Amino acid sequence: MTRILETKNLTKAYGSLKALDQVSISINQGDIYGLIGRNGAGKTSLLKIICGMTRQSAGDYFIFGQASAKLSLANGRIASLIENPGIYPTLNARDHIELRAKALGIKDRNIATKSLNQVGLGQVGKKPVKSFSLGMKQRLGIAMALVGSPDLVLLDEPMNGLDPQGIVEIRQLVQELNATEHVTFMISSHILGELQKLANCFGILEEGRLLGEIDSESLAEKNRDRIELVTNEASRALPVLDSLGLKQYKVVDPRKIYIFEGLNRTGDIALALAKANLPIESINFHSRSLEEYYLSLNREFMATNADQAGEEENEHA
Repeated sequence: MTRILETKNLTKAYGSLKALDQVSISINQGDIYGLIGRNGAGKTSLLKIICGMTRQSAGDYFIFGQASAKLSLANGRIASLIENPGIYPTLNARDHIELRAKALGIKDRNIATKSLNQVGLGQVGKKPVKSFSLGMKQRLGIAMALVGSPDLVLLDEPMNGLDPQGIVEIRQLVQELNATEHVTFMISSHILGELQKLANCFGILEEGRLLGEIDSESLAEKNRDRIELVTNEASRALPVLDSLGLKQYKVVDPRKIYIFEGLNRTGDIALALAKANLPIESINFHSRSLEEYYLSLNREFMATNADQAGEEENEHA
């Protein structure tokens, strides 16, 4: 895989306050990278540094191996939609695309048509933006970011304030652009359920520090917490589970059993039930959600900080 973005010990300080504290992440070309954290965790600061809106206090970042000091941010390889789309209510969508293209030195006369069609705004290109819904404005912001065919697009809370339909539309748009145009995305969001559906890897920030990175497959595997067994008669399956030494289970309804141990023994369970002439309708793993994983890391981080603070108080006592 081609590494498109890498940060090394990236730090941003405002006086004694560190918005980012030695953050090191990596994104491969073709990823949809989800950036997670509460307000003030450092998500927007990280995105602003990468797109050149502000400079880091220490550390560095690399785009295709090129260090930030040597990287020309005007070359179109990075684009962003951070905080709010830079739009003018009295102008129409085509005007916005053409102004963006002019700023980048692009002379393609079809650029507005192409960009607006990409995001599903081809039929409303001549309407003033003041008549657009919030979701349409977000689409326009993404279309402006895509002018010049960037390798990496940074989106800061693109689903914020949208209704359920608008959230689905933005998710589908990002997935389509990633699949058909091979655009790599880095997306911050508070809507973790949606982000889990969208991203293939995640980075979790808290108080400016990176708590961890994980890809979607590892997330599912690491967070398995039970086997969900569905058979035509759950009560008849219980002696079979007992015979396998499995005791930590719960009968949820007459056809479903949750098994909380032996997560690597699905084959043994299926074979034993088959020998007992008990048909299996399904046997699947259940995994904790991205939100539950985030909260567990956050609790560990807070507990560690509390312990360290207690040790420091004891040293000064």
